[in-house]
Amino acid sequence: MRKILYMVHQSLDGYIEGPRGEFDWPVMGPELSDFGQTLNAGVDTFLYGRVVWEMMAGYWPNVETISTDPHDLRFAPVWRATRKVVVSATLERAEWGAEVIGANLAEDIAALKREPGKDILLTGGAGLANALTGLGEIDEYLVFVHPVILGGGKPVFRADETRHPLALVESRTFDARTVLLRYERVGE
Repeated sequence: MRKILYMVHQSLDGYIEGPRGEFDWPVMGPELSDFGQTLNAGVDTFLYGRVVWEMMAGYWPNVETISTDPHDLRFAPVWRATRKVVVSATLERAEWGAEVIGANLAEDIAALKREPGKDILLTGGAGLANALTGLGEIDEYLVFVHPVILGGGKPVFRADETRHPLALVESRTFDARTVLLRYERVGE
């Protein structure tokens, strides 16, 4: 069965966005960018919640006209070529060849994981990640901690009373600034 990998960039104090929704603080240095390319080679599906999907769909299709960043230019063709699945209760369809699921989150995600193929990469966002954590459907968490304290904003995980045990399987530093904490879900 395929695994869902959740990749998220967060501040040292645990936020994915600053107090005004800003996401201008993660730095994609060459080592982190190379790791991202390796990670992308191991998946064949990108999974998004609606909010992150709208951000991605507004940027990656035409990034060459917006950015000269080497990371962006390397990732753009990968994004275009990779299957994209959007989980949404409000979208009926999505552009750029993306599929929309979510009428029944638990059933739809279980079916997606049973399909043949490589692993699935859930990128960013908190809403879908929290929902899938609650369902026990995220198999690995790849948390990239960046050297910034935002002092508020949107937390990676919302508070709830459920404990989800994880096992640290890797920690690593990229570009002498960003730390990866990679965890696997363990039996609950």
